[in-house]
Amino acid sequence: MARRTFDVVDVTEIFIHWYAGRSISEVAVSLGVDRKTIRKYLAPAIAAGLAPGGPVMAQQDWAALVMRWFPHLADTKLRQVTWPAIGVHHDYIVEMLKAGVTQATIHQRLRDDHGLTASVASLKRYVAANLPEQVRRDRVVVLRDEADTPPGQEAQIDYGHLGYWADPVTGKRRRVWAFVMVLACSRHMFVRPVLVMDQAAWTAAHVEAFAFFGGVPARLVPDNLRTGVDRTDLYDPKINRSYAELATHYGALVDPARSRKPRDKARVERPMPYVRDSFWRGREFTSLAQMQSAALAWSQDVAGTRACRPLSGAAPASVFAALEAQTLQPLPAKAFVLATWSTAMVGPDIHAKVGKTIYSIPWRYLGQRVDARSTPLVVQFFHQGQLIATHGRKPQGKQTDLSHYPPEKIAFAMRTPTWCRTRATEIGPACRHVIDDLLQVNALFRLRAAQGVLGLAGKHGLARLEAACAKAIAVGDPSYRTVKGILVAGAETDPPPATTGDGGAAAHLHGPSQLFANVIALPTTNAGLAPGPATTSEHRGRPGDDELPGPATAVLA
Repeated sequence: MARRTFDVVDVTEIFIHWYAGRSISEVAVSLGVDRKTIRKYLAPAIAAGLAPGGPVMAQQDWAALVMRWFPHLADTKLRQVTWPAIGVHHDYIVEMLKAGVTQATIHQRLRDDHGLTASVASLKRYVAANLPEQVRRDRVVVLRDEADTPPGQEAQIDYGHLGYWADPVTGKRRRVWAFVMVLACSRHMFVRPVLVMDQAAWTAAHVEAFAFFGGVPARLVPDNLRTGVDRTDLYDPKINRSYAELATHYGALVDPARSRKPRDKARVERPMPYVRDSFWRGREFTSLAQMQSAALAWSQDVAGTRACRPLSGAAPASVFAALEAQTLQPLPAKAFVLATWSTAMVGPDIHAKVGKTIYSIPWRYLGQRVDARSTPLVVQFFHQGQLIATHGRKPQGKQTDLSHYPPEKIAFAMRTPTWCRTRATEIGPACRHVIDDLLQVNALFRLRAAQGVLGLAGKHGLARLEAACAKAIAVGDPSYRTVKGILVAGAETDPPPATTGDGGAAAHLHGPSQLFANVIALPTTNAGLAPGPATTSEHRGRPGDDELPGPATAVLA
């Protein structure tokens, strides 16, 4: 049998019974205390001359005498032989308790690192007697009045794990989660199974929940999921931008629960086992759509009609219809468009990646981080809150707006054959004739030459370019090199060469007189040879003339 521990109350009761005239044996039987123990505690009173039947003494008088005669009963520290060894580490224990370390771990560290021989129970008794605030402060729970949430004011939201589902189409075993929204006043519940807990699923579940209730509560209390809260903070949590857009659209306030404080949303935490047991277990589903449809019917017909203990047995759906339905905010007339936000870096090619697609950004933001807002149809880019680019959404690949480049970087891409012809027409007919000739065959390969011709107008002027093009056409070579050479030489105003009337025939077809018309006779040192026709092609044409000595006697002018 374990040893009985006495306190001041127990010993005071012994004195009251004894002083009333009862014998030691009667007191022992009445209080269940051994007679030797009774004699031990009565000894100081008998030594002080007290006897049964004396002056009247109240219970407080006996308690004061007991605390004076037996001080160890009033101060439990005097009974603990191991506490002095534990007290050496008092400051360390206080520091660990403030850091949230459990008492069992504190004992283990003191035992391993400091050689403490006291038991865990002794350490716990020491802490309970000497450090009650550190132990009990975190265990205090503020009781929340069940009627402190007015109708239509609050909805608590969370995800709960349902179980695993074998997809009959793919054969894969998928993990299934339940999105649950509970109205705090009526306990009316909406459940939607999902396979992924991404931003799209989170937002779509909210839209369906508001449609199920037929209205929007004033305040949303979600868990600290990344799809709802980017950064947790007791006083200033940072709400996810997509979730903030949804709350703004529906006119609701987002007030996240504190991190690791499930009691902040107890009305959605508590029904999770009920959802798993009543809706999920033992049922088979052929698709996610069927699962969600079944959950919608279950929320209305089963969960909505259950006897709810916090509502004194009333059905949540009935309480909702009677008290809360008319207090919800009405649904907006315009449907909510789901938008997903992300962050991207603008690379050297002035493109930023969103999903599997890269989109162009104005070149001035090269190297900057931008925020991307993606909807099913449009992708918008923001820099420091300012809209800087908008693109139509594309599943994958590249989406480029050439106006986002510096003009000089995209001159070739922007100056198309059509642009070149239009510009040439503005300069003049000769320029248009040159451009048409260049682009007549293999336009894309000769586009650079056409752009070069038009580019000469910037340096030499429109009039000179038109004249140079006309000169190039006249000489029969309307090319970029010819036009440029004419402009560099300043020959665009020179008169064209006289025509010979031969239709451009080759010189050797005109006869000897025309072929050597520009030959000039030169004097010779050979006296025997007189200058004259002998130095012409007729003389050289006779047999044996190749062996005649002497220098050349004629040159071409």
